[in-house]
Amino acid sequence: MATATTATAAPTAAAYNGACGSGYRVVNSVPVTGKGTVYLTYSAKTGKNCVVTVRNKPGKPVYVYTYLTATDGSSEWVYDSGQYTSYAGPVYLPAKGRCVDWGGAIETVSVSVSGSNCGRMARGVVTHR
Repeated sequence: MATATTATAAPTAAAYNGACGSGYRVVNSVPVTGKGTVYLTYSAKTGKNCVVTVRNKPGKPVYVYTYLTATDGSSEWVYDSGQYTSYAGPVYLPAKGRCVDWGGAIETVSVSVSGSNCGRMARGVVTHR
């Protein structure tokens, strides 16, 4: 006698939603475990970075946070936070040729990246040149 089993699919990772606008390409990302993804994007045309924190599944408003700053302390922190249904951000920072610190949170799960994307290759994309 065979028994049927039900497979449980892993949560689908949040895709970049284009919130930063035209010309911005994803240069780095970090998962917010089980909740979503924080995306770092860059526009070669403007020389600006942009960060957005995207939930895996939109729904009732929950706390969502995103931030971006220059690692060398040469800029103020830019951030967005609130009770959001799908994402926080976008936040922008002119950072051509500079390392950046960035991250975000969804509900109680937070992530951060320090000193990244300093004009090197990131996931096959040239950044900050």
